[in-house]
Amino acid sequence: MTLFEGHSLLGQLNQLVDWSQPTLWQAAACIVFNPLFWNFAARSEYRHGVITKLAGGSAYFGCYILAVTIFGLGIFRDAVYHLALEHQPKAEWLNYGEVKIVAAVLWAVGTVLVVSSMYRLGITGTYLGDYFGILMDEMVTGFPFNVTGNPMYYGSFLAFVSVALWQESVAGLLLSALVLVAYLIALRFEEPFTASIYAKRDKAQ
Repeated sequence: MTLFEGHSLLGQLNQLVDWSQPTLWQAAACIVFNPLFWNFAARSEYRHGVITKLAGGSAYFGCYILAVTIFGLGIFRDAVYHLALEHQPKAEWLNYGEVKIVAAVLWAVGTVLVVSSMYRLGITGTYLGDYFGILMDEMVTGFPFNVTGNPMYYGSFLAFVSVALWQESVAGLLLSALVLVAYLIALRFEEPFTASIYAKRDKAQ
């Protein structure tokens, strides 16, 4: 008996998602692994200076090493995601020009959110420089942070959804939902921890 067999709605989902494809589970693993990795690495740096020690004592060099690693993992995750969608069935009900337009709009919005937030924060602000002791002078409140407090995460999520819609892939939509869940869980750990870093800085001043 296959997964969800015997349930009409879930049975239809079973026809639109090939659960036996290894790339589907590989993409899911990458999606979950990435935020786990950068949170673990950043906290190890904050508490023990692990990356800075590996970087010869330079916090900036250590942050750049982490930035390159996170960026590389993101590229790999995206490649596996695209490969997973290529091995999945297409949904006829997504094969409409209007869906392609929505996909293009979501991709554009997501890209603007990600790129503009990186521009605002810079390399160290984007890639967890706070955990290396590289703190920003003040909170960034201009666009895109006046739209959402976490533009990179939501922009990335929209980009995943746009690709899923463009590829007419229900599996892609499920993986996109997993991206959002992974990011929201990561934020529950990141936001209070980062806030505590700045609270200590302000108290020491």
